[in-house]
Amino acid sequence: MSDNVPVIDEGLTGARHTRHARHILVLPDRDAAEEVAEALPERFGITQEPQLVRDALAGEDDAEDAQWLVVIEDPAGGLDPTALDALADEYDGWLEAE
Repeated sequence: MSDNVPVIDEGLTGARHTRHARHILVLPDRDAAEEVAEALPERFGITQEPQLVRDALAGEDDAEDAQWLVVIEDPAGGLDPTALDALADEYDGWLEAE
């Protein structure tokens, strides 16, 4: 093989469109997390049910001191993080950066 042959890295082509992403919305309570999870299909066309996770604050056992996470799998990487953050903000939450 000649040293003058161009190298094409096909792994980079279209990586933005095929990158699997996981989005984590942090909400203040279970009710807010459930409402966000119910809003996702209509607002974003999500067909896979998101996972709801109770995230107790460090050292706290009281349910009042727990945040709730809505974990959204985004295999196509097509969900808009800004729009997800705006949805979470409507419920006093935010999109956690990974």
